[in-house]
Amino acid sequence: MEETAPAGATNPSVVLPGGSRGSTQTGMRLYNERLILSLIRRHRSLAKVEIARLTGLSTQTTTVIINRLEADGLVLAGEPQRGRIGQPSVPYSLNPAGAFGLGLMIGRRSSDLVLMDFTAGIRARRRTIYSFPVPEDIMAFAEREMPSLLAELPEAQHGRISGLGVAMPFELWNWEADLQTPPGVLGKWRDFNVAAELSRRFGPWPVHVCNDATSACAAELTFGAGAAYRDFAYFYIGAFIGGGIVLNGSLFPGRSGNAGALGSMPIMRREDNGETSVQQLIRTASIYQLERRLIAAGRPGTDIWLSPEDWSSFEEPLDAWVTAAAEALAQAIAALLAVIDFEAVIIDGAFPLDVRRRLVARTNEHWARMDRQGLTDAVVVEGSIGRDARAIGGAALPLLAAFARDHDVLFRD
Repeated sequence: MEETAPAGATNPSVVLPGGSRGSTQTGMRLYNERLILSLIRRHRSLAKVEIARLTGLSTQTTTVIINRLEADGLVLAGEPQRGRIGQPSVPYSLNPAGAFGLGLMIGRRSSDLVLMDFTAGIRARRRTIYSFPVPEDIMAFAEREMPSLLAELPEAQHGRISGLGVAMPFELWNWEADLQTPPGVLGKWRDFNVAAELSRRFGPWPVHVCNDATSACAAELTFGAGAAYRDFAYFYIGAFIGGGIVLNGSLFPGRSGNAGALGSMPIMRREDNGETSVQQLIRTASIYQLERRLIAAGRPGTDIWLSPEDWSSFEEPLDAWVTAAAEALAQAIAALLAVIDFEAVIIDGAFPLDVRRRLVARTNEHWARMDRQGLTDAVVVEGSIGRDARAIGGAALPLLAAFARDHDVLFRD
């Protein structure tokens, strides 16, 4: 992940955990704040006594931290819950207006600019669709739409914006042939510094950049059903398929930020003429392959992107794509489980919910028929966020940097 400014630099009214630590004692306090916020996010609401039990902190320390978080506007006290004995218990939940993140999702066929609140609610969105991504066009889109996006948030809350996160594919220039773009067009990305360009346009906000599929995985882990699993592999199917890895309840980005590049996994692909070949998963289970099937059937490929919630009008090419993608995904799952015994494999993507359901069901059918000797079984399930996973993951980057649990805060000066 790339970052251009310290988290919390733009909001003097709220002490963000991403700010200056000062001492190990201060680091411990910030770590405990982040831990409590993470627990409340996972459980949706918790009383002080429950927080103390889960963290091992004393009730007095828990009370001090909760009071501070409530004063900062990050948590809200709920209605007292009366039990059988003792004082009523007050549950605390995250305040949606406690902090905001801006997200820019740069895809191969479209881009989204979103304003997201502290509980992953998208407050405003702007979208642009194109044949292929051009750096200067996307920067112009962000610059043009940002003022109206921010206008939908009361000005008094602008100081609670933690920063701007960018979710985008890495090394876009390598995919010109698959996207069938004019030669050299995507090569502009090779030397284009997205974080620097956005920082230049939008001033002091910290800018974070992360692989788009990794961002989607982070969104599933933080805001979706992924929190139920300690270890899982994650597939996100967009124009190109990508993925992410979660180990011990934490996102594992790898040394280069490219861990979980599952689209590059080799699989046996069955061609329409019955022959087989070894190809990367990306060339079977990606939506651009469905786009090509539509074009071959005499339909505009743009129907996929212009009708994001209903693909029923091109059922025949869709069913053929689902069958091929599911078979390829089952092979990839076997390869993944031969390396790490994941508890779950989660499949999500930029398609209608009924298509996701069919794809996961078909993948499970192929997976059940495979030779799994020596492999520890894993559940193969649907993701819970859907098309917005990359945009939510992007907007979550500055929020996670400022508020997520981070063991390193204990040791930073």
